[in-house]
Amino acid sequence: MRTSPLARRYAKALLELANEKNLGARVGKDLQDLATTWEENAELRGVFENPAVTSEPRRKVVEALATRMGLQPLTTTTLKLLSDRGRFRYLGEIAEAFATLSEAEAGALRAEVTSASALPESYYSRLQAELEKATGRKVSLVKKQDPDLIGGVVTRLGDKVYDGSVRHRLEQLRENLLA
Repeated sequence: MRTSPLARRYAKALLELANEKNLGARVGKDLQDLATTWEENAELRGVFENPAVTSEPRRKVVEALATRMGLQPLTTTTLKLLSDRGRFRYLGEIAEAFATLSEAEAGALRAEVTSASALPESYYSRLQAELEKATGRKVSLVKKQDPDLIGGVVTRLGDKVYDGSVRHRLEQLRENLLA
């Protein structure tokens, strides 16, 4: 997932505050859980995306959510800030940026591996080992599936994209034939 500059700013500020209180891992888990809840719950999204819902009911929803999920006070405060500023829709991007920044701080890289269908774990293990050897850093894989690729794998490591998909090959072939 690509993150916006706004999401990265919020994530960076939150990471700094969390690290000051030695809560980096816990806040990261809170954000991941919240992002999942946000994606799966249309009713929750409706509350924060509906301009007719005022800030007070939104704050009550945040407090109820924080209590139910057992969130850290720092995470709850951040959610209230996002709610008040109308930026709750960036929650998934902020969680992603927070995880990426946390891993980078720990000297690790995140690689997004997208394939047309599920691949065997042995493939992911070999890919991870090769990426670690090539970069000299610990690499964590985020596995995704996209049937539009037809076959092959697309690996995104930081700003670099290694596209070995059949879809990409067919596009290159079409361009060559038209040229």
